[in-house]
Amino acid sequence: MSESTAIRIAEVKHAGEYALRVRWANDKTLRVDLRELVYRLKGLRPLRNAALFARADTGEGGHSVVWPGGLDVGAGRLWELALEQNGRADAVEFIRWRWRHGLSLTAAAEALGLSRRQVAYYASGEHEVPRTILLACKGWEVEQQAAA
Repeated sequence: MSESTAIRIAEVKHAGEYALRVRWANDKTLRVDLRELVYRLKGLRPLRNAALFARADTGEGGHSVVWPGGLDVGAGRLWELALEQNGRADAVEFIRWRWRHGLSLTAAAEALGLSRRQVAYYASGEHEVPRTILLACKGWEVEQQAAA
């Protein structure tokens, strides 16, 4: 498994209507509201049943949240939603850039001329991603497209 997909869930608890409290392997705990997903995605329609939604559990290896009946949402998507809903749009934009290009922490650090540690801080939401870094991501993307 590459470091770009290493987001893991340690524990999940029901936190009210369409909401979960997720403790991540990095020890962060964030609330995630899944109302939009439950109402937008046909495959998650059964989760409109409050009793079923409340039965959320951590999937195998912490890669997802699962419910009876084979329903699940991946850890990466939940992490993205959690950051976005908790005011970290900068981190979400940075993560999406990495995922879009399949960049590990190391490869992203090399692409941007940063330390791997700093990239990890940005990807975890631990540090705010400066606008200059987000612009550098866009510039890198343009260079890659021009080279293709």
